[in-house]
Amino acid sequence: MEGTGRPGFGEVLRGHRRAAHLTLEQLAEVSGVSARTLSDMERGRSKGPQARTVTALADALKLDDSDRERLSDLARDGRLRDHWGRGGLCELPRIVEDFTGRAEELIWLSELVYAESSPGVGVVGLITGSAGLGKTTFAVRAAHTVRPSFPDGVLFLDLFGMSQRPVTAGDALRQLLRALGVADRQVPADLQERASLYRSSLRDKRVLVVLDNAASEEQVRPLLPGGGTMRALITTRRLLAGLEGVRRLVLGPLQVPESTELLTGIFGERSAHDEVSTLTRLAELCGGLPLALRIIGNRLLSRPDWDAAQLAARLADEGRRLEQFKAGDLKIATAFGLSYEQLADSARQVFRSLAVVPGRDFDAALTAVAGGTPITDAWDALDELVDLGLLQDSSGGRYRFHDLVRLFARDRLLKEESETGRRALAERVTTWLLRMATLSGRWFEPGYGRPDRPDPQLPVPSSAEEADAWLRVNVDNWLGAMRAAAATGRHSPVLDCAESMHWFSDRWLHSPHWQEVFTMGAEAAAALGDPAQQATQLNYLAWVHSVPPGDPEAVLRYATEARELATRCDATAQIAWAHEYTADALLMLGRHDEAVVSSSRAAEIFQAIGDIDSYVQSNAAITRCLYGDGRYAEALERYLDLLAVLDDPGSGMTPSVVVHSRPLALLRIGSCLRHLGRRTEAITALVEGIELVDRLRASDYRQADALETLASLLADEGRTDESHRAYGRAAQVFASIGDTEASSRCRASVTATT
Repeated sequence: MEGTGRPGFGEVLRGHRRAAHLTLEQLAEVSGVSARTLSDMERGRSKGPQARTVTALADALKLDDSDRERLSDLARDGRLRDHWGRGGLCELPRIVEDFTGRAEELIWLSELVYAESSPGVGVVGLITGSAGLGKTTFAVRAAHTVRPSFPDGVLFLDLFGMSQRPVTAGDALRQLLRALGVADRQVPADLQERASLYRSSLRDKRVLVVLDNAASEEQVRPLLPGGGTMRALITTRRLLAGLEGVRRLVLGPLQVPESTELLTGIFGERSAHDEVSTLTRLAELCGGLPLALRIIGNRLLSRPDWDAAQLAARLADEGRRLEQFKAGDLKIATAFGLSYEQLADSARQVFRSLAVVPGRDFDAALTAVAGGTPITDAWDALDELVDLGLLQDSSGGRYRFHDLVRLFARDRLLKEESETGRRALAERVTTWLLRMATLSGRWFEPGYGRPDRPDPQLPVPSSAEEADAWLRVNVDNWLGAMRAAAATGRHSPVLDCAESMHWFSDRWLHSPHWQEVFTMGAEAAAALGDPAQQATQLNYLAWVHSVPPGDPEAVLRYATEARELATRCDATAQIAWAHEYTADALLMLGRHDEAVVSSSRAAEIFQAIGDIDSYVQSNAAITRCLYGDGRYAEALERYLDLLAVLDDPGSGMTPSVVVHSRPLALLRIGSCLRHLGRRTEAITALVEGIELVDRLRASDYRQADALETLASLLADEGRTDESHRAYGRAAQVFASIGDTEASSRCRASVTATT
């Protein structure tokens, strides 16, 4: 093999021996490995000793985990190279009998076989994907499947792209030429001449060359066909974006049904003894990685007395899951480790630092914070991680781990960073996420918006739309940061974040996160000894439970607790809000008269303290009680008065509150007009209200109800096409907020009016 400048097993072993100040004889004595064998290893005659020998040497030399792992990797490379060098004929490996799935991918390969090539440009298929996805297994299976289409042969060559010393292009060409019958003495020394001989030898042959585990474009370019009937198939963890004119296939994880089928195939007769639900759970925990599935399958198959359900329970523990994926010489962490070792030191640091990100995905800004690096360097690291399959990228500049790769990153973080460093990293990420979420949330509070003095450490949103988008797409991250801060007693930033979500939460009414957000806020206020803020957060919780379908008993419970706390600390506004939420609960319970009394009490308090915004909202709630009691004419009159206040520039109301309240008033007016039989006016009010809600991007049950009402009115008017569109939109909004029954009802209405 041509050298790469990287030390082999023998050189590294000699370095450790000398560092330990041992002679060959002394190392032989303490390790139990003969001096002659040690000499052969150090001189490169024995490149790949067995694992037990490496363990004995590592123990004798007292190597740390990192050096021990490196020595084991070099020995494994040596064993593989010895096998590779003896093969000689590039024979295609045997197939895996229980191969499962990949039907669409096999079709892709069939199309590759019969694709027409352009003059001078060979047909090349490139299969990419992260570690453990079964790229080699798939390529071998596919090559066996299409073998009859290549009467002149199928050649297979492992390029050792993930080893510390990948096969050079020159060595690969020599091996391929030998397989094609070219004698060693006829192989040119010059790389370009060697590549030319290779292509000319294949010009008129129908041959498939499988180049497995490629390292780089430079390595494979000389091995590609120059046209004709030859086909090349390359597998690699890297994207090899520099290769031009190739047909690309990105291999992804198996779906759960395929994963379960693969486990069943591995188990054979044993599968009859295991519950289908258990096999499905095991498949889910393997994350669709064929290597992980094979490891788990082999572990159970080799231990007939093991219980599959118990292994599933062990895998469910994230702290121990990664170590469960090992069977004999198969180990999932080793597969990931080969990619990790290819990274630059800076990218390794970013990779393991990203393990502390709470959510499932992240962007370059958060990557820069986690890695403690400038944003430009973060982009470079992300590109490198994606290129090696350690991260998956998606639209919108978001990145994510495969679940098992995340656990590997966490393992690297534990082993390569000090406890102090890990704590500092977690605090840095948590603090940044809380500050960013709080800043974004305050965009929607009256009197806030874009700060006059932006924090230079935060990518400040330039508009409410940007703030809204950031909060939604990063909800798992900032919510995870709230949990982490709460768990470590950082109550002030938790409370600040929860409070900042008050106005934004009304834009994302049906988000499932608000109960947890405001519960943490209430607990933080209690820990800080701030009863007024605790009452505020409890009132927010009452609001959460008032959103349809609603839980009136929970609303009453939180509102009562809030009122009692607010009364003790004289938090007048929160006393009023507790009365208002109590009215909401009473209205849901059908106790309309009591609801009017409670809302009226709230309105009196708001008027007394000069809170015109809340006073108007309380009056709207009183009107809603009248509407709920079927008093539509009275309700309409009050809603029209409310609309006049909202349209009055001198009302004293906060403009942002007016913008949010006006469409809701129009929707209520439209509903009242419908019940009063004033169909044309109702349609006009509903259309205007729905258009305003659309501008706010605040789809919720109020918009869905209005759309369904509008659709019914349009149908009554004979405007069938418009009615169908409105029913369709109503069905979509209902589905988006989880009301499948209402969504189905709207779709059925379209059918009924067709």
